Amino acid sequence: MHKFKNLVIGGIENKLFNLILISVLLVATAFMIATLRQSDMLSGLAGEAAERQKESIAGITGSVMDQVIAGSMDRAAQLDAALADDMFLDLKTRVQMLGDYAGKLFSDPEGSPREAYAPPDPLRDGEVTTQTFLAEGVEEADLRDRLGLAANMTDMMASLFGASAMTNSCFIGLPEGAFLVTDDRSAAKFDETGAVIRYDPRTRPWYTQAVEAGGIIFTDVETDAFTGDIGIVCAMPVYVDGKLAAVVGSDLFLSAMKEGVDASDENGGFLFVVNGNGHVIFSPREEGIFRVTDNTGAQDLRAGDEEALAALVTQALTGTVETRLVQLSDGTYYMAGVPLETVGWALIAVFDQKAADQPAEALWSSYEQIQQDSTAAYRSSVRRSRTRMTIALILIMAVLLAAALILARRIVRPLNTMTERIAALKEGDTEFRMEDVYRTGDEVQLLAESFADLSRRTAVYVDEVRRVTAEKERIGTELHMANQIQESMLPSIFPAFPDRPEIDIYATMEPARDVGGDFYDFFLIDDDHLCMVIADVSGKGVPAALFMMITKIIVQSCAMLGRSAGEILTKTNEALCSNNRMEMFVTVWLGILEISTGRVTAANAGHEYPVLARAGGGFELMKDSHGFVIGGMDGIRYREYGIDLQPGDKLFLYTDGIPEATDNEETAFGTDRMLSALNADPGAAPETVLRNVREAVRAFVKEADQFDDMTMLCMEYRGKRS
Repeated sequence: MHKFKNLVIGGIENKLFNLILISVLLVATAFMIATLRQSDMLSGLAGEAAERQKESIAGITGSVMDQVIAGSMDRAAQLDAALADDMFLDLKTRVQMLGDYAGKLFSDPEGSPREAYAPPDPLRDGEVTTQTFLAEGVEEADLRDRLGLAANMTDMMASLFGASAMTNSCFIGLPEGAFLVTDDRSAAKFDETGAVIRYDPRTRPWYTQAVEAGGIIFTDVETDAFTGDIGIVCAMPVYVDGKLAAVVGSDLFLSAMKEGVDASDENGGFLFVVNGNGHVIFSPREEGIFRVTDNTGAQDLRAGDEEALAALVTQALTGTVETRLVQLSDGTYYMAGVPLETVGWALIAVFDQKAADQPAEALWSSYEQIQQDSTAAYRSSVRRSRTRMTIALILIMAVLLAAALILARRIVRPLNTMTERIAALKEGDTEFRMEDVYRTGDEVQLLAESFADLSRRTAVYVDEVRRVTAEKERIGTELHMANQIQESMLPSIFPAFPDRPEIDIYATMEPARDVGGDFYDFFLIDDDHLCMVIADVSGKGVPAALFMMITKIIVQSCAMLGRSAGEILTKTNEALCSNNRMEMFVTVWLGILEISTGRVTAANAGHEYPVLARAGGGFELMKDSHGFVIGGMDGIRYREYGIDLQPGDKLFLYTDGIPEATDNEETAFGTDRMLSALNADPGAAPETVLRNVREAVRAFVKEADQFDDMTMLCMEYRGKRS
C-alpha cells in the first residue's frame, strides 16, 4: 500500500473502486451478450413453441373437460339420487309405522274402542279427513265392527299424511273389500252423478303385490285412481295369527320428480330414470332410445341392442357407476348412474360428447389468432428494446462509476477511525462511544452503535433474564392455583353417595395443560333424581377453563330448578349466546336418572356418543340424536330421548380426548380400542372401569404428549332399594 498526496494506492478505497469498476464492466458485457443471444433464441423458439402449444391444447383441453364433466356428473347424479332415495325411504318408514300400529290393533281387537268413520264429504274438500269406501256388493252393516276398529288409525294416518308435502294419501284396505284413506281431496271421490265412487282395494296393484310378496313393496309408477296424477305406492300386508288382517300403505306424487327430470335437458346434458325392469319411466326426450313409453311397449334397456348402454343400466341398478364414455348408434355420450336402492330404480346422467368438444374447438380458434398477434408484437418490441437497452447501459455505467468512487471513500474513513478508537481501549475503560464520524446512515453506523451499546445491553439483558425468571415462577404458581380451583369445583369425593346404594358413580378429568376445558358433574336434584353432565369446551388453557366454569354453574342452576334435560340445555344455550364475545362453544351430554325406576332422560348437544353396558353384557356405543353445540347459535331447542336401565347396567360417558389420543406416529386411540378397554372387565365397578380405560390409553400413546383433556364418567345402576 502506497500513499501519494491524498490518494492511497493499494488501500481499501482503491481496491473497492477497482472491484466495482471491473464488476460493472463484466456485468454490462455479460448482460449485453446474454440479451442479444436470448433475443435470437426466443425468436427461433417462438415458432416451435407455437406448434407444441397447439398440440398440447387439444390434449389438455380434452383431459380437463373429461375431468370437469366426470366430476360434475358424478356429484350431480349422486346428489339427485340421494334426494330421491331419501324421499322413498321416508315413504317406506311411514308405511312400516302404519303396519306396526295396525298389527297391534288387529291383534287385540277387544282392547281398542270402535271409532267413528264416514264416507267422503265434498264440503270438506281441502281438509285432511279419513274417508271410507266399499267395494261393489259389500254392505256396511256386515263390516261395521271391523270398520270401527280400523278407524282407530285415523289420527296416525292424518299425522303421517301431513309429514310431507309430496304425500298423496295414507290408507288401509281390508280383505273384506273396505278401504279407509286419509287425504285432503274429498271432492275427487265422486263420479259425474255425484255418487261416491265404489273402490275395491283388493283389485289394486299395491294390494295384490303386497299380499303376493308377503312383505313391504313398492309398485311401479301408476296413475292415482281418484286424481289421475302419477305416483308410486308403498304397501305392506298385516297378518294376525298367519291370517291376512289388512294391507296398509301410502303413496307419493311423482310430478315433481318428472318436472325435475324434464328440466334437466339443457346444454347437451339431461337425466333419465329406469325402473327395476330396465324401462325408462322418466326422461325429457320424446324420441330415440331414451324416450318414455307405456309398460306394454317399453323396452328393457338391459336387453337392448346397445350393449354398452345395457351394461351401464345393469350396473347402475345395483351400484354406483362413475362417469364413462358410452358409444351408442347415434353418438357417444358421457354417462353416470346411481341406484335408488329403496325402490330398486336407477338415476342416470347423460352428456353428449359433441357438446363437450365445442369449448375446445372455440379455444383452438382463439389461440391461433392470439398467437399470430403476439408474434408480430413481440418482434417489434424486441427491436425497440435493444436500442433502449444500449443507451440505458451506457448511462448506468457512468453513474455507477461515479458512485463507486464516492462510496469507497465514505466507507473507508469511518472504518479507519473506528479501528483507532478500538485499539486505544484500556482495561477499566472498555466503553466504546459514538462520534459524529460514525454517523454515516449505513452499516458502518450500525456497527459503531453496536459497539457502543454492547456493555449497556449486556447489563440490561442480565436484568431482563432475572425479571423473566421471576415472572415465569409467578405465572406457574397462579396456574397451579387455577388448577386447584378447577379441581375443587368438580365432584372428587368417592364414593359420591355412600347412603344411596341404588347407584355407584365415579369420574376423572386430566387436563392437557395446567387447566382444562373439559368438565363433568353429578348431583341430586331431589331424592329420586340424579343429574349427570359431561362437557368439552372449544379450545384449551385458561380461556376454556373460565368458559367451563360458567357453563357448569348455569347447567347446575337450571337443573336445580327442576327442568327437563332438553330444557336445561336450551336455557344454558340462551344464557351463553347472550354475551358470547369470544365465540366459544361447548359440547354437552346431560342425563337425569329417575333412581326409583332406572329411567334416564337425556339430551345431547354435539357431544360424543354415550356407551351402555347391560347387566352381564359388554359395553356398546349408543348412537343417540345430536343437537347443535351450546353457545354456537341462539334459538336452538334440544330434543330428549330415554334410556331404561336395569339393575347392573352401566353408563359410560367421555370426551373426545379419549378416542383422539395419539401416539408418536399420529395414530389415534379410536373408539374401537376404547370399547376393547371397557370390555376387558365390563362387570367391574365404575372406578375400575375408568382405570382400565386410562391404562389402555397410556399403554397406547406411550411417550407422546397429551393433546387434549381426557374426561370420563361411569355410573352403575343397582336398582331400587328394597
